[in-house]
Amino acid sequence: MNKDHMKTLLLGVVAGAVVMLIVVFASGWVVTSNSAKAQGQLIATSAVLDRLAPIAVAQFMQDPNRVESLKTMKNLDSYGMNNRSDYVQKQGWATMPGEKKPDIQVAFECVKRLMEIQL
Repeated sequence: MNKDHMKTLLLGVVAGAVVMLIVVFASGWVVTSNSAKAQGQLIATSAVLDRLAPIAVAQFMQDPNRVESLKTMKNLDSYGMNNRSDYVQKQGWATMPGEKKPDIQVAFECVKRLMEIQL
């Protein structure tokens, strides 16, 4: 082989390797430790919320004024000052048994579930 063929072959191998790396990383075939950690955190948070949100809804259902409270909550804004999740926290529905303070993420999930309830 002469030098021109060798140079072309080497450039083709390098270009192919670069394209292969781009495809492998862009398609998600390779998982880095940071992306695995982030995905694990997301799954763990979701699992915890799936277990705690029904408790918050159950605490809402034990409220004797739940019909009026639900109407009041639904009339509030979904964002900003004194929003729905703030209301759920103030009512104590997002405060888990044994805890002193409400959990904001549980309050958001509770609001999402309560908005679907028809009383």
